Amino acid sequence: MSGRLMSRGLLGIHTGLMLLATGCAWIPQGDRPAEFLKTPSLEHALSQAADDELPVPAVRWPQARWWEQFGSPELDNLMTIALKENIGLKLAAARLRQAHAMVRVEGARLLPFLDAEAEFANERISENGVFAALNHEEAAGANIVFGKITPLSFRYEFDFWGKNRAALEAALGEEAAEEAEHAEILLQLTASIARAYMHGLALRRQLDLVHAMIGLRRDLLEMDETRWRLGLDAADPVQQSTIELERLNKREAGIRDLLDLQRNLLARLIGGGPDATRHLFDDARISREGPRLPKQLPLELLSQRPDLAAALHRAEAAAQRVKVSKASFLPTIDLTAFVGVNALRLTKGASSLANLLFSGSSFSYGVAPGLRLPWFEGGRLRGELSAQRAEYDGAVELYNDTLLHAVQEVADSLSSWREARARLDAQGRLLSAQHEKLELVQERFRSGLDDRRALLARETAVLDQQYVLKALEADQRVAMVDLVEALGGGYANDFKINPRSPEREWVWWLPWRL
Repeated sequence: MSGRLMSRGLLGIHTGLMLLATGCAWIPQGDRPAEFLKTPSLEHALSQAADDELPVPAVRWPQARWWEQFGSPELDNLMTIALKENIGLKLAAARLRQAHAMVRVEGARLLPFLDAEAEFANERISENGVFAALNHEEAAGANIVFGKITPLSFRYEFDFWGKNRAALEAALGEEAAEEAEHAEILLQLTASIARAYMHGLALRRQLDLVHAMIGLRRDLLEMDETRWRLGLDAADPVQQSTIELERLNKREAGIRDLLDLQRNLLARLIGGGPDATRHLFDDARISREGPRLPKQLPLELLSQRPDLAAALHRAEAAAQRVKVSKASFLPTIDLTAFVGVNALRLTKGASSLANLLFSGSSFSYGVAPGLRLPWFEGGRLRGELSAQRAEYDGAVELYNDTLLHAVQEVADSLSSWREARARLDAQGRLLSAQHEKLELVQERFRSGLDDRRALLARETAVLDQQYVLKALEADQRVAMVDLVEALGGGYANDFKINPRSPEREWVWWLPWRL
């Protein structure tokens, strides 16, 4: 007899192992997963950009509050308001809180579930029902009084294949991606505010210069009209001065319109109405130098880009979801247990269960291990795995596209920064030459060799070059903002990039795990 029992036990164990092996063998092989691109070299672009820059202390660049380097209290105030009131930031913060909540939801799967339950019922049996037909004397018209109290119920799923752990890791990846996207929205917002402010400030200063030029043109027109009335000149200079004055009036109207557009744009970006920026630029101050590039930019600068970090975290989360789908092919083993009291009584009248329910004979408990084998589900598991693998490939290719876009933006912004500086330096030299000519005309005017018309014309030419200079100064500051945005704007994340292997530490084993 004992030999038979042992043989049956071995047969049961063998059968169970075969079932587990069969369940594991159903996972289909996928295509070769997508691969991450290497970071293209930027050494030449970086070396050209910082060759003639002054040394800067070895600190992280750009810093988190990079706009403060422009030395503009008005710009700092706009940023402070925008960080509190911008609608896009509030939406991103809501998505981040949602992702954080999903981490808690997925993390709960790794823990046991404990709950309590109480149930009471009083039911009258029909005199014409099934129970009455089987036992009419005892059951017909009787009451079933039932009570059940389970103060402790235990449920736990054993995560032998890492399914629940992978789901948690995927949720953590999504949370990290949302955090990076929040930083990306913050960067785009602050960069947009800085660009609009630089353009608006240049327009405001150009408007002052146009007002000065209009004043000079009016004086020149008045002199030409006086000489024409006295018969000293023909009417041609009067007509030409009138044309130039109307051109300046037209320029003034255009600048006012553009200035209003920049003010309205800034009002929307900071989360306010047009009146919030009505007096903007009236008393603006900004540093002449502005931010300066460090002597050397780090080769791992792309690790500071939040959009690249978000794409990388999305790929990590997709890889974990592939693992979840593969684990769905494997057996699920769980354990449930409970302890409590329950009692059922059949009476002709309603009665209390208190004495019966809380007696020692009503005590109950149970332990129930469970095993589930997904043998056949109509192709659902294969479809889910194929979809998750495709999602991973798409996430990797999105990262690759983001990487190439990031490299292009860095190279373009470095080139724009270098060219803007060159144009600004050339305009500075041109303005210096105009000032020298103005000094010569002033000397000739004081000597009586030239009249005041020549002096006014030369002063107008100097103002016109200053007008161009203000636009180039704005272009140079905007180029710096573009460079700061291309380098991530001070964003910090938890992955490292080195010159030899410019991927995150876990990137190399992601395809192997798939």
